[in-house]
Amino acid sequence: MKFHVEDMSCGHCTAAIEKAVTEAGGRAATDLASHSVTVEGLDAARAEQVIRDAGYTPRPA
Repeated sequence: MKFHVEDMSCGHCTAAIEKAVTEAGGRAATDLASHSVTVEGLDAARAEQVIRDAGYTPRPA
């Protein structure tokens, strides 16, 4: 599933999101230019919560 994360603004942000998703058992691909995060291996609700817990505000894309 894909999320739009407007408050993802730098390389640190992408690394933090990727790390959080990986630690939760999924895989994340981030695109800083489009503020998008694609998550595999987690259901949508879990992926959204993991990104929120990392300090960001995901919206389904």
